[in-house]
Amino acid sequence: MRMALLALLWGSGFLWIKIALNGGLSPLHITVIRCALGAAVLLALARSARQRLPRGRRAWGHLAVAAFFCNVLPFFLFSVGEQTVDSGVAGVLNATTPLWSMGIGLALGTERGRQPLRLTGLVLGFAGVLLVFAPWQESGLASSGTLLLLAAAVSYAVAFAYMARHLLGRDGAPLALSAAQLLAATGMTALALPAGSGVGNPTLGAVAAVIVLGIFGTGLTFHLNSRLIADEGPTAAATVGYLLPVVSVALGAVVLDERLSARVVTGMAVVLIGVGLTRARRPEGPADGATGSRRLGSTLQGRELQKPAA
Repeated sequence: MRMALLALLWGSGFLWIKIALNGGLSPLHITVIRCALGAAVLLALARSARQRLPRGRRAWGHLAVAAFFCNVLPFFLFSVGEQTVDSGVAGVLNATTPLWSMGIGLALGTERGRQPLRLTGLVLGFAGVLLVFAPWQESGLASSGTLLLLAAAVSYAVAFAYMARHLLGRDGAPLALSAAQLLAATGMTALALPAGSGVGNPTLGAVAAVIVLGIFGTGLTFHLNSRLIADEGPTAAATVGYLLPVVSVALGAVVLDERLSARVVTGMAVVLIGVGLTRARRPEGPADGATGSRRLGSTLQGRELQKPAA
């Protein structure tokens, strides 16, 4: 039940972005509001858990970098991209993040698991992306909007690589760290407001959509995801990731009457199969027990620093 709720909250983020855009809110305003509301939720949760925000310039410096690549840039790119691309397609392209993460790891030499199965998954996943784009067809989805959505997925991958190096495994309060990250993101996006256009006259539906996106799709999902990992393990949380594009495509079709061709649906399936193969790991032996425990501890804290899916 909790897994289904988390998949619904995360996967619906693309729908809320689309409704907010159609109702007159700009990508910048959507980004600022969702960061601010998400930070408020996490601050309240951190306070109830008696966790304090981190101190020191070094910690806040790392959090600022993580906030830019994990929140500010992808949140903004998804909003801009969805101005011309359906919400369901945005959810499919968001699912490519693990592929980019593995590619970055291979390029930097930090990816140790180079099994043929995982490399096959990487190639297969990008083949699925190419199938979704279909640049050889006039009806293909290759456009500036889809490229921005892919750039958002790449930004997430860069953020995860940075956080794995500088933030994971730190002693401290994970809820407070997550709140601090979104606070930094709120500050950065707010600084850009003078360069943007005015709010205009957004519809009531747009205002409601961005409020739901900020409170539930950005703030609450951080907490639910961390609790899911703590109670049921990282495998359960990873399973939610496979459900996100399915949820986004279904909601786009039902609520917004978005239509996807058989080619796009096939491409989505190929991407998800590729992602699944890239996550294949050799089973740990008895000697790896301590390493496995440390990895789980890192995953616990890392997931709480991560973003909502949109």
